[in-house]
Amino acid sequence: MAKGITTRSENYSKWYLEVIAGADLIDNSPVRGCMVLKPNGFAIWEAIKSDLDQRFKDTGHVNAYFPLFIPQSFLSREAQHVEGFAKECALVTHHRLRSAIDEQGNAIVEPDPEAKLEEPLVVRPTSETIIWHMYGKWIQSYRDLPILINQWANVVRWELRTRPFLRSAEFLWQEGHTAHATKEEAEEEALRMLKVYSDFAHETLAVPVICGAKSEIERFAGADET
Repeated sequence: MAKGITTRSENYSKWYLEVIAGADLIDNSPVRGCMVLKPNGFAIWEAIKSDLDQRFKDTGHVNAYFPLFIPQSFLSREAQHVEGFAKECALVTHHRLRSAIDEQGNAIVEPDPEAKLEEPLVVRPTSETIIWHMYGKWIQSYRDLPILINQWANVVRWELRTRPFLRSAEFLWQEGHTAHATKEEAEEEALRMLKVYSDFAHETLAVPVICGAKSEIERFAGADET
């Protein structure tokens, strides 16, 4: 007889973890906070991605991919806006390792002091800075607008208190970045995509949502409205 799982009313947190384990969705990895998406778990992501990707394309968006590594100076320009997650950023400081022997006589690898980068690179926590750097090159006049680009990618935010699927150091996501000739067009796009997300949550995930503007405290740093 199959072993029953804890009920939600009894212990919600335990129920959540037992469902994940019972469905064989993930496994722990050697890196704290990073989970291995097993075939069952990744199949769910593929279904989500396929559904949303078609919805995005139906509204005129196209996919692109931007680098995983972002110059530290790019985030420095937006220091007041990235302060909220700056402490979660992972930094690459060297481009090469070298073989060495530790104090116990064991063979190890360590950063090569001669391979230090001139400028440290941040492992993508979000892509605003590098995407808009590129948009600055691509947009020369109003004729180049609108730009409707979506990116499917992984991001890294060094969470210390992790939870499977809810909080992890590395996770998969999508981020849409659009540019418009007027504020009114930008607001129309935001409302259109809000409906895309809410329809997806309701129709595909069967998750009820409440749409609306967030409070000032919840607003994304640097945004006029979230």
